[in-house]
Amino acid sequence: MTFSICVRETYETDDGETHDRFGVAVTTRLPGVGALCPFVSDDGAVATQSLVNVDLGERGLAYVEDGLAVDDALEALLNADDGAAQRQVHGVDRERTFAFSGDDCVGWFGHEERDHFTVAGNMLTDGGVLEATADRYAETAVHETTDPSSGPGAVRDDVETDPLAQRLIDALAAGDVVGGDKREELTIQSAAVVVETTEDHDWEPPYNDLRVDASETPLEDLQATYDRAVAGYEETLAKYADAFEADSLDAVDG
Repeated sequence: MTFSICVRETYETDDGETHDRFGVAVTTRLPGVGALCPFVSDDGAVATQSLVNVDLGERGLAYVEDGLAVDDALEALLNADDGAAQRQVHGVDRERTFAFSGDDCVGWFGHEERDHFTVAGNMLTDGGVLEATADRYAETAVHETTDPSSGPGAVRDDVETDPLAQRLIDALAAGDVVGGDKREELTIQSAAVVVETTEDHDWEPPYNDLRVDASETPLEDLQATYDRAVAGYEETLAKYADAFEADSLDAVDG
């Protein structure tokens, strides 16, 4: 029903601080995927799909936040799930990745784990959807690797990059272009992107948690929503920067 991407990026801010950020982006030919699939915190990211078991996302992420490795957390939950053969779940934490596709998922289905991100999908036109999604994200990934010469995924300190939410939307769009979800008879679709970071902001960017719940053009609408959210964020900071810095409405002019 779905294809999605879960990522972890380690990056350095201008003041020399090192932070982690996690994100999930997902789209499907059903409404409301943002309420069911993506689970993200500043400790990890999990996506649950196929015959969705929300518990895998909620409890899996909770276990990660409690210090359990993402693979141990999700494997334990799957082992206790009688419907595991129909599930698809994948995710990342600060050190590991995990991906699982049950044997009873509907084809085409599959998953892929790379250095610091995972992709998975089912009811797709073919495996090229995941390959295109993964490759598009890897082209612009910002992440420390043990071998910066290893190709996509190396640190890009000298290159201006878009925010992670934008790059995840781009990755979904690349997968959709080559086929996406194969059920063309279903016109109502949805998409979502969620990003969390260990970095503090005076006001959390609203473009890091966006959903299009029912649309015939979900990725186009998600991109348009993102663009408006970025513009609104910049306008808000320009008008209320003093209030945010002082954490006081007394600094608001008019």
